[in-house]
Amino acid sequence: MRVFLIAGEVSGDSLGAALMAGLKDLVPDVSFDGVGGAQMQAEGLQSRFPMDELSVMGLAEILPKYRALKARISQTAQAVIDTGPDVLITIDSPDFCLRVARRVKAARDIRTVHYVAPTVWAWRAGRAEKMAQVIDHVLALFPFEPPFMTAAGMECDFVGHPVVAQPVATPQDAQAFRAAYGLGDAPVMLVLPGSRHGEVSRLSPVFARAVTPVLAARPDLRIVIPAAAPVAAAVRSRVADWPGAPIVLDPRQMSADVAATTKRAAFGAADLALAASGTVSLELAAAGTPMVIAYDMNWLSRQIITRMLRVDSVTLVNLVSDTRVVPEFIGADCLPERIGASLLQVLADPTAQQAAMRTTMERLGQGGEPPGLRAARAVLARM
Repeated sequence: MRVFLIAGEVSGDSLGAALMAGLKDLVPDVSFDGVGGAQMQAEGLQSRFPMDELSVMGLAEILPKYRALKARISQTAQAVIDTGPDVLITIDSPDFCLRVARRVKAARDIRTVHYVAPTVWAWRAGRAEKMAQVIDHVLALFPFEPPFMTAAGMECDFVGHPVVAQPVATPQDAQAFRAAYGLGDAPVMLVLPGSRHGEVSRLSPVFARAVTPVLAARPDLRIVIPAAAPVAAAVRSRVADWPGAPIVLDPRQMSADVAATTKRAAFGAADLALAASGTVSLELAAAGTPMVIAYDMNWLSRQIITRMLRVDSVTLVNLVSDTRVVPEFIGADCLPERIGASLLQVLADPTAQQAAMRTTMERLGQGGEPPGLRAARAVLARM
């Protein structure tokens, strides 16, 4: 069996590596071709060019690289057409991957699978119909997504979310973290202002004002900020004058393994988190850490997205558990006074979120087969 895979982001590289491992377990003579990062290469892929070339987000970042990306689309599509694999598996990165799939489908009848369903349940529902023109089968991360994909004309299987396969800190790990950073038995609040520079610059001032009343009410509270590597320098600069002398976990000062272990231990040690909206809410749920979610964007994006949203919550824990127990302050509601008051309420009584977090993990596949293996089974079963 010959499989051509394309991933364009670190998260997609992780999904692709787990899927490749699953396919190798089920199909001993499988071979791989395509584009991927270090994790996929460790599973046997020889990437046709560095995946980093595709890891570009935002109009301002894409424009200078438009010609190069267009050339890579042509090159990748032609490679699929020339080699004629049994299946083309594209992983997230729809702007690149679906353009490749469109060119491939125009030239040859090669089966196409896309891993990670578009968030049509949240906004821009028409994306599913456009995707169905070039994609045969979708592997979904969330249990509520398959009906949206099948309605658009694609086969779809829920295969589980990768968060359920990631390790979590033990109580001993959490205690060791507290000892290493001199936290003792003090209550700990994580602050997670995002992984992109725009997010950090917009959210840091709001988060600073939000934590001030929390520290006034609980002067023993310690703040820990696990910074993402691309924005670690910006985070350090912006929190330097915050109250409470926050501890910044800077992954640039650690090996990759130590950074991941330290972040997990921080999540396990925390009593509360203030986080930007995104998949981090699932990481917090896996650790059992109660949270408040807040997010804002630039004015124009806020106006457009607010009008297009089809859901009353953007927090994944709320959506998967079918509850609304995680407070969220999005767009015009991203106000420090309201966020601070909510943080104090959750810190005083976090029990309302515990059941929802457990339900979320169960519904995402915790305790079952690893998502990569489930994804591999789904690919083979539909072929």
